Amino acid sequence: MIDTDIEEKLPACFGELETVFPKGEDGLRNTPKTCLACLHKTGCLRSAMEGDEGLKVQEEFVDRAYASGMLSFVERWSQKKALQHRLKTLNIEHKAQKK
Repeated sequence: MIDTDIEEKLPACFGELETVFPKGEDGLRNTPKTCLACLHKTGCLRSAMEGDEGLKVQEEFVDRAYASGMLSFVERWSQKKALQHRLKTLNIEHKAQKK
């Protein structure tokens, strides 16, 4: 049985994109070995990728796919527009929570 106290205590780095999914020397993002051993790795990475920095990383993925010929111009435009809309919505939600 899993100890619920362990699950409730999240590490200080939880959801920090540059900690859990940093850009390597080759310009690609990788999960560090220390994170692979963590019980919270999946939720942590999901949390990091759902934030505004994570949406910017997703834009990097779209640009890289376009540059390699995996996406057409219209597909790239459509995906980037959707990401920008999500980023705008996220920023509006953050502003509303601060009030």
